[in-house]
Amino acid sequence: MKSDKLKSGTQNAPHRALYHALGMTDEEIAKPMIGIVSSYNEIVPGHMNIDKIVEAVRLGVAMAGGNPVVFPAIAVCDGIAMGHEGMKYSLVTRDLIADSTEAMAMAHGFDALVMVPNCDKNVPGLLMAAARLNIPTIFVSGGPMLAGHVDGQKTSFSSISEAVGQFNAGKITEEKLHEYECKTCPSCGSCSGMYTANSMNCLSEALGMALKGNGTIPAVYSSRIELAKHAGMKIMELVEKDIKPRDIMTEEAFYNALAVDMALGCSTNSMLHIPAIAHECGIEIDLDIANSISEKTPNLCHLAPAGRTYMEELDEAGGVYAVMNELNKKNLLNTDCITVTGKTVKENIEGCINLDHSVIRPIENPFSETGGIAVLKGNLAPEGSVVKRSAVAPEMLVHEGPARVFECEEDAQAAINAGKIIPGDVVVIRYEGPKGGPGMREMLNPTSAIMGMGLGSQVALITDGRFSGATRGACIGHISPEAASGGMIGVVEEGDIISINIPENKIELKVDEKILEERMKNFVPKKKELRGYLKRYASLVSSGAKGAILN
Repeated sequence: MKSDKLKSGTQNAPHRALYHALGMTDEEIAKPMIGIVSSYNEIVPGHMNIDKIVEAVRLGVAMAGGNPVVFPAIAVCDGIAMGHEGMKYSLVTRDLIADSTEAMAMAHGFDALVMVPNCDKNVPGLLMAAARLNIPTIFVSGGPMLAGHVDGQKTSFSSISEAVGQFNAGKITEEKLHEYECKTCPSCGSCSGMYTANSMNCLSEALGMALKGNGTIPAVYSSRIELAKHAGMKIMELVEKDIKPRDIMTEEAFYNALAVDMALGCSTNSMLHIPAIAHECGIEIDLDIANSISEKTPNLCHLAPAGRTYMEELDEAGGVYAVMNELNKKNLLNTDCITVTGKTVKENIEGCINLDHSVIRPIENPFSETGGIAVLKGNLAPEGSVVKRSAVAPEMLVHEGPARVFECEEDAQAAINAGKIIPGDVVVIRYEGPKGGPGMREMLNPTSAIMGMGLGSQVALITDGRFSGATRGACIGHISPEAASGGMIGVVEEGDIISINIPENKIELKVDEKILEERMKNFVPKKKELRGYLKRYASLVSSGAKGAILN
């Protein structure tokens, strides 16, 4: 055992003295030491129940003969951080989480880890740490929130965001807005649609790093506690068999995850996180691979915000394994990949049938023949940009219109609220990228305002920032290179015509080449006065096209 270097022999008596100071018995010290990384806190709804999940994991580890030891990981609630300076601190926590977990695990010599994340940056941050450390590791999340109910219709976090736009447009009363406020998020858990948190928890299953149900069993269900106990027990098997993260997270496993991503219609943020996790495994995932996988992978699910089904219904329909079983009918997965179950993908998904064809379409009758995410390229985004194709209105898959240019999210939000954005416009929000923001803020407020005001089928939005998984519509993010790095989005002028063609994966600034050359020659990107962690982050971060990894 790795921890024997700290525990065994007379030379380690000082270490053992400190274990005794923790109240550990000789019997506990002799067992494999299993670190449980707890993302529990009292400010994130998706994390308020994690104390119970952690306690269940502890029981599972102990039952299977391990010595469970808990240590923390931070978490930011993207919803609470949305629309203000706080959102600059969301994506950047992914690296803080990875770094701090690496530091704790290396300093204390754990034999294995059970990661207990839930929300947007915790899952990828802990997957990055798992890849770096490469000791036996399993994931078990806090689980998704139940859907809310307003006027007999199910709701999710995007519902309240769009309700603000409806109120500003005079479509609903203040009383109705308050009803949405009180009923949209009815339980603990990660927000109930296929947003970033649930996308990454589902993709943890697809990657092979979590047990069946990790992404879909609701947070408030007792079966979530049972899942956590099983994860605690399973980690001891992984220790015994010496199955490590990089044995599981192979190149083929990442391709499996991308295929499941396309079938589920996951958040565009997965196109930031998958390359970053792969990078920690020594694997480079090019965004072009996403399009090649999307071309052959049908979109089988329209979960909120793309449709009116929610995570609880995906769970009832058979969950991620049922989606994988559908994909396997056309040999779209590598089923020989090993997983934390100790079995292969093929063994895991065998018999996991699709129980509700309205939630998971049969592969013979998909929502579309191509996947839920598209990467667009062109002179405006030569390195790439990302759109959640499955959440775009059909009439907006091809769009051309005049640019309405804003230097930050707040300016765009004010113009939308004031009714200054009209049908046909392409809203451009720049200097919100990884370096320029810094921190690549999510743009849920402006996209929700556009939807709530009834402009979702007439207005597009592009940004070098990113979007919440709750965003829907013709919203193209991760424009790379970003404005702060000298990208062409920095020289777009008011009224320039922008052409978006999602089926052809193209985005173009339709301005004469000689004019663009002159603009680029004279372009000096704006710089912001920064201090603290954001200053350090901005100096190290790569482009969104490369997963916003730190160099």
